[in-house]
Amino acid sequence: MFLLRTRHLYLRCNMEIAKIKNKGQARLFESDTLEMMTKTHPVVVYIMYFPVIAYMLYYGATNKGLMPLREMAIFIGGMLFWSLFEYIMHRYLFHIIADSPHAQRIIYTMHGVHHEYPRDKDRLFMPPIPSVILATIIFYLQYLLMGWNALAFFPGFLFGYILYGSMHYAIHAFPPPRFMKALWRNHHLHHYKYPDKGFGVSSVLWDVVFGTVPKKDEA
Repeated sequence: MFLLRTRHLYLRCNMEIAKIKNKGQARLFESDTLEMMTKTHPVVVYIMYFPVIAYMLYYGATNKGLMPLREMAIFIGGMLFWSLFEYIMHRYLFHIIADSPHAQRIIYTMHGVHHEYPRDKDRLFMPPIPSVILATIIFYLQYLLMGWNALAFFPGFLFGYILYGSMHYAIHAFPPPRFMKALWRNHHLHHYKYPDKGFGVSSVLWDVVFGTVPKKDEA
């Protein structure tokens, strides 16, 4: 199925933002069914993944001998890995420079649409079907690398994704609480002024490590 329309992302040294629209949402597909499948709500993601997290941790502890402290440490490692994964994907995949119209369509569908319509609440989490497919692939890769430890690592990774998605939703939907203004500021600077900085959403850790935090004098 071809996309209904192709939008240029005006890619130069980094992705520059098409004219930002703070109201409405893009239509990506002619098919109403496919269009519906590009949207989701946070509650859907919670219903999908919290039971998976709980079951994997339970199964690892009761059937694969993962001791509580070990399981907790691996779980936290999965969360930290998610934060790095999030940064790398956002910086090097979602903002990739592309010349071909086909590649630009893919980039627009993955992320450019969010930059054009940053307040579209229906597209702040990955839709269920591609999310499940990607999660399944990632779990099996982790299992191949670390065996049954993946039963603790992958839940941590998933929980990191849920925190990220929830934070992303909150940033675009609500005013910032006082203690989290820095995260709100960084992400809004990424959207509205500096798309080549501020790639971390749930944390500024990797922006600090790799030098992509927007400077205070640039706010």
